[in-house]
Amino acid sequence: MREIGAGHGASDAAGSVTVMVAGAGPAGLMLAAELTLAGVPVTVVDRLPRRSPYCRGFTLGARSLELLDRRGIADRFLAEGPAVPYGMFADPSRPLDLTAMDTDHPYVLGIAQTRVEELLEEWLAELGVAVAWGHEVIGFAQDGDGVEVTVRAGGQDQRGRVDYLVGCDGSRSIVRKLAGIGFPGTPATTYGLLADVELEDPAELPYGMIEGEGGTVFVIPRPGYVRIVLNEPAPPADRDEPVRPAYFQAVLDDVLGRSVRLRDPRWLTRFSDAARQAERYVAGRVVLAGDAAHIHPPAGAVGVNVALADAVNLGWKLAATALGHAPDGLLDSYHEERHEAGARVLRTTRALAVLGRRDPGLDPVRDLLGELTDLAPVGKYLAELMAGVSTRYDPKIPGDHPWLGRLAPNLKLIVGEDSTSVAELLRPARPVLLQLGDRTLPVGAGAWVDVCRARCPERPELEGLLIRPDGHTAWVSTTSGPRPAGTLAAALATWCGIS
Repeated sequence: MREIGAGHGASDAAGSVTVMVAGAGPAGLMLAAELTLAGVPVTVVDRLPRRSPYCRGFTLGARSLELLDRRGIADRFLAEGPAVPYGMFADPSRPLDLTAMDTDHPYVLGIAQTRVEELLEEWLAELGVAVAWGHEVIGFAQDGDGVEVTVRAGGQDQRGRVDYLVGCDGSRSIVRKLAGIGFPGTPATTYGLLADVELEDPAELPYGMIEGEGGTVFVIPRPGYVRIVLNEPAPPADRDEPVRPAYFQAVLDDVLGRSVRLRDPRWLTRFSDAARQAERYVAGRVVLAGDAAHIHPPAGAVGVNVALADAVNLGWKLAATALGHAPDGLLDSYHEERHEAGARVLRTTRALAVLGRRDPGLDPVRDLLGELTDLAPVGKYLAELMAGVSTRYDPKIPGDHPWLGRLAPNLKLIVGEDSTSVAELLRPARPVLLQLGDRTLPVGAGAWVDVCRARCPERPELEGLLIRPDGHTAWVSTTSGPRPAGTLAAALATWCGIS
């Protein structure tokens, strides 16, 4: 067996790699970039010979755009697609007003998942890391000091040792299975079919939601083709049986109650409403993120967005742990925070999947939820829930400020004579301590925190903020609020290992 080449160049020795990321989807690529920004050598492997052209998701939400903005790359994504200021919850006739959200990006961005991955891979390459395509993790053994990983590439087995292995390798994650991590949840009860095809006569099937004799058909315009989505009335005994063009045509005709002529199928696939979540996101030196950690119904189109949030939460914690300056329990907090967030996503998408069923008995529930959605506070709550904007982590220190645990607002700041912002200060992916008032804040010993003395004219009551590398507020002080003794010191010790 040969040693595994590192992501910082094929000629690098495997011993120089600190973290191996299995899977070059949104979670894996974003995580690799976060680790690289923190100075952690990383390699990214993917079993596919090249990036798949097939795409399930077509949206980025507000929280994803906020996170990308805090790394200085949001503009690359915003240039790719339309910004849509509304979304759907239970009733398509009552869209959610996304402009009500507290965010710099009150919309969803129309962009294919494949393009998201291409842009992330380009950014990662700029940081000096290339993806090793055609490299599949087939085994590993971990001990207290690292992980011995075996990768198959070109018919040969390669072996190398890394400090940590992260499974970002999808819903059927081999890393999760080999680690013996349970994946409990609810099995599939309904199935759907998806086809990217052309219509011989586009007038036969207009865009949007179409009610047929046997169900609902969604027709979504794509460049040069259409995406058709419908329920599968009786899925085959083998969930993995390929979806054939003739079979899809027959199901579509049955659902519509008429024949619509299709041609040139690009991609046909099956999906379900299964919802599962890994029992542990961290198992010794093996970690899970993205679909390897959770799967959920496609309702709400949040999959890519949850994966990016996993990666940004994990990156700085894993980096600090690998580099030896993490406080006790920091990596475990990744499981605590993102497992709870993932459970909330599963609950929400399962509810949406139920509401989307063709069941007249649910009409009163849909009507009631639609009326509630029209109420501004409820609409705002649901919009921020779907977009992840309302995500809050336990700050682990006393305090009742509404920003604690939440993503810090992108405040406009003045440093000396120059203008900057919270997003710009977070681009190096390091903790930031903002000193905004006259009081000097004690930082203590340690060099892992960027201390910035600034002014914030829009919020003159602020004295200071400690912001984690993922943008979440760990500590806040105001001139009018209480000042519990030692809370800054506690926050620095909890999140930065500084005492």
